[in-house]
Amino acid sequence: MHPLAPHRYLRLLRHRARREAALRSWVRSSEVGVVVLATLTGAGVGVLAWGMGAAAHGLQRLLYGLGPEARLSTTTFLPSWRLLLVPVLGGLALALLNWAIARWRAKPPVDPIEANALHGGRMSLSDAVVVGAQTVVSNGFGASVGLEAGYAQAGGGLASRLGAAFSLRRGDLRILVGAGTAGAIGAAFDAPLTGAFYAFELVIGTYSIGALFPVVASAVTAVLVARSLAAHSVQVEALVPSVIDTSAYPLALAVGALCGLSAILLMRGVGLAEAGLARLIPSPMLRLAVGGLAVGTLAQVSPVALSAGHGALHLTLVTEAPAWPVLALLLVKALASILSIGSGFRGGLFFASLLIGGLGGKLFAALLALLDPPGPDPLLMVLVGMSAFGAAVIGAPLAMTFLALETTGSLAVTGLVLASVAVSGLIVRRLFGYSFATWRFHLRGESIRSAHDIGWINDLTAAQLMRRDVAQVPQDIDLASFRRAFPLGATARVVAVDAAGCYAGLVSVPEVHAAPPEVTCLAPLLHHRGTVLLPGMNARDAMAAFGLAEADALAVVEPASHRPVGLLTEAHLLRRYGEEVQKRRREESGLWSGTG
Repeated sequence: MHPLAPHRYLRLLRHRARREAALRSWVRSSEVGVVVLATLTGAGVGVLAWGMGAAAHGLQRLLYGLGPEARLSTTTFLPSWRLLLVPVLGGLALALLNWAIARWRAKPPVDPIEANALHGGRMSLSDAVVVGAQTVVSNGFGASVGLEAGYAQAGGGLASRLGAAFSLRRGDLRILVGAGTAGAIGAAFDAPLTGAFYAFELVIGTYSIGALFPVVASAVTAVLVARSLAAHSVQVEALVPSVIDTSAYPLALAVGALCGLSAILLMRGVGLAEAGLARLIPSPMLRLAVGGLAVGTLAQVSPVALSAGHGALHLTLVTEAPAWPVLALLLVKALASILSIGSGFRGGLFFASLLIGGLGGKLFAALLALLDPPGPDPLLMVLVGMSAFGAAVIGAPLAMTFLALETTGSLAVTGLVLASVAVSGLIVRRLFGYSFATWRFHLRGESIRSAHDIGWINDLTAAQLMRRDVAQVPQDIDLASFRRAFPLGATARVVAVDAAGCYAGLVSVPEVHAAPPEVTCLAPLLHHRGTVLLPGMNARDAMAAFGLAEADALAVVEPASHRPVGLLTEAHLLRRYGEEVQKRRREESGLWSGTG
């Protein structure tokens, strides 16, 4: 029994409930409250980034026998059998992990972009555990994938869970999820501006003053926590000239164009590899083992094929090399990334795209040096290629521009990079239309091209909008009886049904009353016999149906029985759609309603 008297215990519970309700109300109605939640999220994400990075690097040290400061992608002393065997074991380990996860939960994880686009920012924290474990195993065993997907999933999942605990409204929850991913990417790269604009461009889908403060608070807090724990996975420093000659700009534009075209090839290569391997090797376990074997075989050529490539990117920035070895490294890394993701390893192409782009920029400089010595500054071309290829694959040009700024501290280089990412992004947008994340959604059958909130459109269905109290008449009723049952002004439309109660057409009451005497039945007055709406049809599809039918109103019928269940007018649909659009615009612009 509780030591307090029952009445005192109940009073204590009520007092606690009132305090919690007051706190939730303050957070929901206060912009500062969301910023506080974003700061707490950033602190948690900084710790998670440290834990995941330490776990993956610890696995690499254990499995490959690396020293504390060694990087897997630059090791040259590992025996061939270890390079070949460990990725295969990684594929088998991941397959067993996936099998265990499938027995625990069958629903696939929802990532932050998908959550903000379709689910109003609602994510499961268990998804973060699943994706985090899968990416750590994949990266730790040497597959050519990065941990950034796991970081972003952890940041978004933590933010969503915290926001749900305070019952945040839809728009605020989407911003908080973006803030969580900003902290994750900022902590991963020790770059708060990069993390913030990653969130704006990819996860929130737009920039607004209302979103600025939570996103920046989370990104800065996560970076500070990561620095205190030595958690950042990337320390890239480059000494560049303070003044950039204007002749470098045409070269940067050319590199941007080449990166855009190459990025399209890489993303299509991932899709083709995934589909081809699934057809050739139906078993997921065997497919992962074969993918690990392919990565291990490429690692015999160069260890750059292994893991994300942090050490290799550092060497790319600080060393010079002839054109043909650089080309070989670029092809090895691109193939390793395609085969890793195509065979089922979990992770992303964020860091791999930076390395591939950096190698591409170095190759470009080396080829120009052969044609016209001494050629352009290789370091500048590496930075331009890194940013342009990353922007083309990830779909975040400003985030990549700020990554170059935070890497070099040079505004002159940032202008050069901005020109190149604009070109690469434009080429991918016009010729391909997807970033890597949205391309993956497309392959799964989802129509998501950005994180803009379209989930509310799916929630706005014909069943929700229709009138249910719609009069029905048999289609064989005579017009005199119809006129007596429905005088002018009683209703505008009536649904006609056949003998089995199935939809037969829509009848206009004024048209029946105005029919000439020779018309004695409803048959010639039935409209839209073959065009109906289904209860689950969303607002956008319903508007398309109205446009194709050139109708002012349509019946809503059950798909199986074809029995009418309601009526929806185009005017009501457009009014409700407009109201929802205005509501989302107010949320995106940071206008607060001031109510809980």
